[in-house]
Amino acid sequence: MTHQGTVVGLFAGLALGLAAAFGGFWVFLLVLVLGLVGLLVGRVVDGDLDLTRYLGGRRSDRTQR
Repeated sequence: MTHQGTVVGLFAGLALGLAAAFGGFWVFLLVLVLGLVGLLVGRVVDGDLDLTRYLGGRRSDRTQR
């Protein structure tokens, strides 16, 4: 599929819309925050985001072992 980002965005928007419609504002915020956490974890697992700079680690030390 060539439009993976569009499809993921569509489903994320649908999930947020359902949370807002049936759960109210606080459930909407909870779904939004958990979605952002999931996005960050996914980017780290895919290797698109390197958090070692923010966590105090050094990547060169870990790759030499």
